[in-house]
Amino acid sequence: MKILDPPAASVLAGRSSVAGRVAAGTQRRRWQRHAAAWEDHAVAGLESVIEAVIAETGRSPLGVVVDIGCGGGALALRLAARAERLIAVDVSPAMLETLEQRAAGSALDNIELCCESIEGFDVTEGSVDLVVSNYALHHLLDRDKQRFVTKAAGWLRPGGKLVMGDMMIGRGLQQEDRRILARKARVLVARGPGGWWRVVKNAWRLLSRTVERPVPIRTWTEMLHQAGFVDVTARRVVSEAAVVTGTRR
Repeated sequence: MKILDPPAASVLAGRSSVAGRVAAGTQRRRWQRHAAAWEDHAVAGLESVIEAVIAETGRSPLGVVVDIGCGGGALALRLAARAERLIAVDVSPAMLETLEQRAAGSALDNIELCCESIEGFDVTEGSVDLVVSNYALHHLLDRDKQRFVTKAAGWLRPGGKLVMGDMMIGRGLQQEDRRILARKARVLVARGPGGWWRVVKNAWRLLSRTVERPVPIRTWTEMLHQAGFVDVTARRVVSEAAVVTGTRR
């Protein structure tokens, strides 16, 4: 398994906003602390989203794949089996170590690890066939979400595809968002005091946007259209999770 230097990190850092670089540093520290808990508990709850992302990649050989915010490899390890080359990108060295350990026992030798923030990562334009991400992009500042989508369009070869599975919900201003939030709150409240605390914590995260910064499905689809993607699709998977895709013209 190859370890990549962060591609063009110094150049991109100069173009990133100060707020974006601060946010990336905060995410690195957070995921170093919580990597084990995420892999042991949270990933199991995302199986339906992972399956939806994989379904959107199609059945054909995948060519060159970039997995943004790969974590411990729940998505990357499965896609690598159909890829010519897979670049697994994560801000947390601990996450990448987990991926490396899990891949060690497999026959896969086409995974390349890159320890870099989403904001700082870059590859050669027109060199990638598929860009995927699962439950990572909602941590980005909104301006960096649009910047990521625009960069991904540049990375892809004509006909290449972007597939994003993530938390996609607003802050309760739309009726659909309110229904989803109310349904989730009812499930947590039914669990007793522990669930009540989760309701308070999740509400604070959603409203303060200090850790999680999700935006509605329609915002993501608008970003893809603005970046020049065609055949943009979106579907709700479960609760607040959805998958959005687009193809480079």
